[in-house]
Amino acid sequence: MLKVNNLFLRYTREFYALYDINIDVADNEKVAFVGQDESGKTSLLRIIAKLEKLTKGEVFVRDIPLEKLDYKTDISAGYVPATPVFLEKKSVYENFKYILKNWNLTSTEIENKINDVIIEYSLEKIKDTKIKDLTLEEKYVLSLIRLTFRELDLLLVDNIFDGLSEATQEVVLSLIKTLATKKTTLIVATSKEEIADKLCKRKIYFKYGSIVKSL
Repeated sequence: MLKVNNLFLRYTREFYALYDINIDVADNEKVAFVGQDESGKTSLLRIIAKLEKLTKGEVFVRDIPLEKLDYKTDISAGYVPATPVFLEKKSVYENFKYILKNWNLTSTEIENKINDVIIEYSLEKIKDTKIKDLTLEEKYVLSLIRLTFRELDLLLVDNIFDGLSEATQEVVLSLIKTLATKKTTLIVATSKEEIADKLCKRKIYFKYGSIVKSL
């Protein structure tokens, strides 16, 4: 699924956010990038998501060079960033509808899909609430719920776990497990080993922008 060769990310002449990163992730594998803040794990995740441009090296997703990869057509991928991205002034329902409008579905099909999700995840009380009026925890949960509309080949989850209440953490973990089917490659960035152990079979440790054997 993913191959990273001799990757470097430099923000200044002296400072490398990532230094000589080499990683192979197989199809359907569940992998955690584990490290503290500014260890490089989020920077690598953002590069894979094509939100950050690497300085040097190569990244391939399903053997396609990252610079040529189109996430809209080449692969079904989902990315959950640490800062949730929504239409803040629109309601939960309107945000779901905005996504599904791009799927060539009829109005009835869109309504049915949204209503099914609202019922399944008990969103009746907040479906008409504007995103800007929700808590950060609620936005994280919704970021994951909206990915359930499709089956994913690749799921990238940034470090959204710090500061979650125990109840919300359980909801988030359950949603990630639901999304990460046997056909899905999962890559999670986290500072907590216990989170990595609950979601992934393999851990890759990051420290000061490099891969290390342990923390």
